[in-house]
Amino acid sequence: MTAPTVLAEPVGRFSAARTIGRGLEEAPVLRQGLGVTWMFAAIGATGRVVLPILLQQAIDRGIVNDGGVRVGLVAVLAAIAAASLLISGLASRQAILRLGARSEQALFHLRGRLVSHIHRLSLADHNEERRGALVARVTSDIETLAQFFQWGGLAWLLNGPLMLLVASVMLAYDWILAVVAFALAAPLVFVLRSMQQRLVRAYERAREDNGEMLASISEVVAGAETIRAYGAGEVYGARASEAVEKRAKSQIRAGIIGALLYPAGEIFSTLTVAGVIVVGVARGPSAGLTAGAMVGFMFLTYRFLEPIAEFTEVLDQTQSAVAGLRRVLGVLDLPVGPPAATDPIPLPPGPLAVDVCGVSFAYPTRGTATSLDEAVLRDVDLTIPAGQQVALVGATGSGKTTLGRLIARFADPTVGEVYLGGVPLPRVDNADLRRRLVVVSQEPFLFDDSIAANVGFARPGTSLAEIESVVRDLELDDWVGSLPEGLMAGVGERGEKLSAGERQLVALLRAGVADPDVLVLDEATSSVDALTEVRISRALQRLAAGRTTIAIAHRLSTAARADRVLVMERGELVDDGTHAELVAAGGAYARLYDAWIAATSVQDAPT
Repeated sequence: MTAPTVLAEPVGRFSAARTIGRGLEEAPVLRQGLGVTWMFAAIGATGRVVLPILLQQAIDRGIVNDGGVRVGLVAVLAAIAAASLLISGLASRQAILRLGARSEQALFHLRGRLVSHIHRLSLADHNEERRGALVARVTSDIETLAQFFQWGGLAWLLNGPLMLLVASVMLAYDWILAVVAFALAAPLVFVLRSMQQRLVRAYERAREDNGEMLASISEVVAGAETIRAYGAGEVYGARASEAVEKRAKSQIRAGIIGALLYPAGEIFSTLTVAGVIVVGVARGPSAGLTAGAMVGFMFLTYRFLEPIAEFTEVLDQTQSAVAGLRRVLGVLDLPVGPPAATDPIPLPPGPLAVDVCGVSFAYPTRGTATSLDEAVLRDVDLTIPAGQQVALVGATGSGKTTLGRLIARFADPTVGEVYLGGVPLPRVDNADLRRRLVVVSQEPFLFDDSIAANVGFARPGTSLAEIESVVRDLELDDWVGSLPEGLMAGVGERGEKLSAGERQLVALLRAGVADPDVLVLDEATSSVDALTEVRISRALQRLAAGRTTIAIAHRLSTAARADRVLVMERGELVDDGTHAELVAAGGAYARLYDAWIAATSVQDAPT
């Protein structure tokens, strides 16, 4: 079994700063009012710096002086300290509130952009990536960013101004002691840099393994019925356990590297304070250092080192957030496919003709150039007049579904052009295309809601009376009437409460509400019982009337009712005509028809 392709991460080679810069570009709301937020953070930092200065003044002027303790001065300084703490706390709180609100707005915007972008990716991107890995981008990777903003982002915002301010005051107090403190703390920067690089790689691996784990678990959960039916729980359970274990190991490795950061910061903090004390005592009062200045400088040194020690913890979370952001940006960097029309041309009113001109198509493989050596369609030319009902048949893998996807513009041809109503599909506005052309797939997706909700979403604002009208038009009122709750009946997750045929009936009602001019039906009557096939066939006849209809048919009874039959074989159009003409011609369609008749006879034979 081939391993699934992992989403490319084109920003992975960039530094953390470059990645964060890209994130700010994608979520500009974070930059709004950032200057004001930083101002509040600076005011909060100033209050914390004032305290060591007031302490120095209290010791030198209020306690250690020839006149004894000056209680009044100490009380005034204490009041100033209390006011400073209050103002500092209020300013810090405002900075936290502003950053918190901006970050939530930014994550809301980023999550919405990500979901929208995923829906606009090409079929190739969706085919190459398991759904669980894409879900991980929207859920766990974004949640990692949310956790970072709740603590790490605040630390960077509040501690950055504090370090700059404290360093300035330290230099003003005694530049020699300041240089000693900076020199002893400097090696920590290089230690952190080295460990940061290891953390980047470790957390990127952990985020990738987390996506693979979610993909494996989602497959086991979604395929529980099939796994139980074939007794394959042990095999797929082992695969899921392997993915969980792999994720755990990578997360533990990243955690171990991150755990080394905190003691490293503590060691350098202790050495720095000890060095400052030794140098300060050695210089003594002769250098102008009073007892209060020495105590105040020690407090300033602690103030300077506190953010560094906290950064050692924050850096761990920061690298996890940067890894998650890289993966999110990796999805946003994938080009949408097919691209939107830059200069759209309106489609003409009424039924639309379909023209396929010299089309060849090969599914692209990410990271390599597309080659027609593995093309699934080759030099297909055909014209479907407006209002004609066409059946597209062929063996499995013949290219009929791919041709239907190109006509619906789920992908663009590698070579050639598809026209709708005389307009090249790349020049058709996507919203206009989706209004005028509807695809009913072989396995329609149903939301966990009522039948009415699953039908009505095809045209927002559709009333229940309008849905009931479509039910009558498609002659499905007998089926709806047989349901205990009628159109209000719940379908369950992915329509599990309905049979495969009933899910098709809901999809046809959905198409009827959309009221398209072109209808593409992909195996709409496959895997259904005889009664449901009658209902589907009856509904299809009503639905196709007056519309250009392309039915990708597996059962040739569908082809027999069509105005025209197109036969695909190994990616090429090999037969084109009416059912009777092609059966009489004895070509590819006649062979398919004879094989189908023989298979049907065997199935219907008494046992």
